[in-house]
Amino acid sequence: MSYQALYRKFRPQEFSEVKGQDHIVTTLKNQIKTGRIGHAYLFTGTRGTGKTTMAKLFAKAVNCEHPLEDGSPCGQCSCCQAANKGASMNVIELDAAAHTSVDDIRQIIEEVSYPPTEGNYKVYIIDEVHELSGSAFNALLKTLEEPPSYVIFILATTEVHKIPITIMSRVQRYDFHRITIETIHDRLKELADAEGVVIEDKALTYIAKAGDGSMRDAISLMDQCIAFYIGEELTYDKVLNNLGAVDTEIFSKLLRAIISHNTNEAIGVVEEIVTLGRALDQFVNDFIWYLRNLMLLTSDANMENALEMSSENLARLKEEAAMVDMEVVMRYIRIASELLAQMKYSTQKRVMLEIAIVKLCSPQMEKDFGSLVDRIGQLEQKMEEGIPMVSPMQMQGAAPTEQIKKKELPKAVADDVKKAVREWKNFLSGMENPYLRTILPKGRATVEEDGSFVVVFDAHDQTQNLAYKECEERKESIHEMFSQYLEVDIPIKFTLNSTGVDSSKIYPDAIAHFAQEADIKIDVEDF
Repeated sequence: MSYQALYRKFRPQEFSEVKGQDHIVTTLKNQIKTGRIGHAYLFTGTRGTGKTTMAKLFAKAVNCEHPLEDGSPCGQCSCCQAANKGASMNVIELDAAAHTSVDDIRQIIEEVSYPPTEGNYKVYIIDEVHELSGSAFNALLKTLEEPPSYVIFILATTEVHKIPITIMSRVQRYDFHRITIETIHDRLKELADAEGVVIEDKALTYIAKAGDGSMRDAISLMDQCIAFYIGEELTYDKVLNNLGAVDTEIFSKLLRAIISHNTNEAIGVVEEIVTLGRALDQFVNDFIWYLRNLMLLTSDANMENALEMSSENLARLKEEAAMVDMEVVMRYIRIASELLAQMKYSTQKRVMLEIAIVKLCSPQMEKDFGSLVDRIGQLEQKMEEGIPMVSPMQMQGAAPTEQIKKKELPKAVADDVKKAVREWKNFLSGMENPYLRTILPKGRATVEEDGSFVVVFDAHDQTQNLAYKECEERKESIHEMFSQYLEVDIPIKFTLNSTGVDSSKIYPDAIAHFAQEADIKIDVEDF
C-alpha cells in the first residue's frame, strides 16, 4: 500500500477529534441532536483549520443510521463506513478553484432534483467557493435559497470577503479560528506517539509555532522532518536544519547589533545565516515573531507568562527589553514586516535583507517617530559615554564664550507674545501628539530682538539640531495648534544657535521674566 501523508492518515473521523474549533463542533452537534439542520452553511477561516474536515464529518453525521446521543456519528453503520472510505454517494465534493463556470453549477442544479439512494441527505461540499464566477454565483443563488428538503450545501472559503452578499444572506456562517500553539503541540505529540516517533518537546513547540495557526501545515512540517530523519530521534536542532530555520540565539545576536547600531556585526549575522543555508524569508518571519515577544515584554513585564519560551531565552529577552524603547521596537517590526512582503516576489532576497539591516541600524535614514526616538537615544548614549557632540562651527574655531554678549529682551513686547511665552510650557504638557511633545521641549522659548516669539535650538547639541530640523518641517501645523491654544494668531519662529555656546548663555530667560512681570510663580527648571 502506498504511503499516506500524516494529515490524511489522521484526519478526524469523529467530532471529538477536531481540535481548536469547539464552538463550531458544539453548535453542529446540537443541530443534529435536535433536528434543527440548516439547508446551507458557510465555513470560513484560514487554511488548515478544519473547514473541509468539519464539512465531511457533518455530512457523515446527518446521514448516520444510529447517531449517538450527543449527535456524533456512530462510525459503524453502512453510511458511516462509506463516508470513511470516501465512497459515499450522498457526499458530493466540488473544488470551485477548478470548476468556476456556470455550467458546473448547472450540473449540480440538475442533480439536486434526485433524492439520495440511501441515508437522509445529499450534501454538496463546495471548497474554495470564492473562486466561482459571478454568473456561477447567480446560478447557485436560487437553489441555495430554496433547495429540496433532502439537500444541504456546505460552502468553504479562505476569502469570505469575496462572497457576494446575496449568498451570505442565505447561509449560516461559521468562522474557524486559528488554532493555538498549545493545541497544535498536543495534537502533534499524539500523532508522533501513534507513529512511534521520538521527538523533543522543544522541537514540537517550534513546529507548532511554524504552523502559524494551521493544524494541517504543522502536521505536514512534522511529516517532512520525520521523512528526512527516518528512524532517528527528532531533536530541536534537526528540525531547525530541516525547515531552514535558525536558533533563537541568532535573533538575539542580530537584535543587539541593531540596538547598538553596529551595522558591520549585523551584516555578519546575515552572512552566518547564508553560510548555514537557511531560508532567508523564514529567518525574517521568525525574527518578526522574536520582535513581537520583545514588544509584549517591553509593554508590560508581566507579559512573560504569555510568552512561550525557555527561561534562558526569556532572561535574555528581558535584558533586551531594558535596552530599547517601545516606539523603536515597533519601528523594527514595521521594517521587518515590509521586508517580508517584498521578499515574496524578489530574486535578490539577501540584498533586500541587507538593505533592511542597514536601515534598522541607521535610523537617520528615516523621519518617523520611532526612528527619531532611536536617534535621540543613540546621541544621548554617546553623550553619557563622554563622546563630544560638536558643531562644524566649533571645529572651525567659533568665538569663545566670553566674546559673545548675552542678548537683552526688547523694551516693548506685545501682550500676546508675553502670553505666548508664559503659556508655552502648559501648551507642551497638554499636547496630544507624542512626536512633537518629544522634540519641542528640546528648544528654549524666548523673545527675539524684533519682539517675535522664538524657540532656539543649539546646533552643537546633535539632539537639538535634529529637533530643529523636524520642527521646521512641521512649522505650519505647530503654529496652527499653538494659535488655537492661545485663541490668538501668534507667529512662531524656530532658529538655530550656531555660535557653539549654549543658548542659555546668550538668550535671556523670557519665561521667568514675564512670569515675574505678571507675578506668576512657575517652575522653569526645564527651560
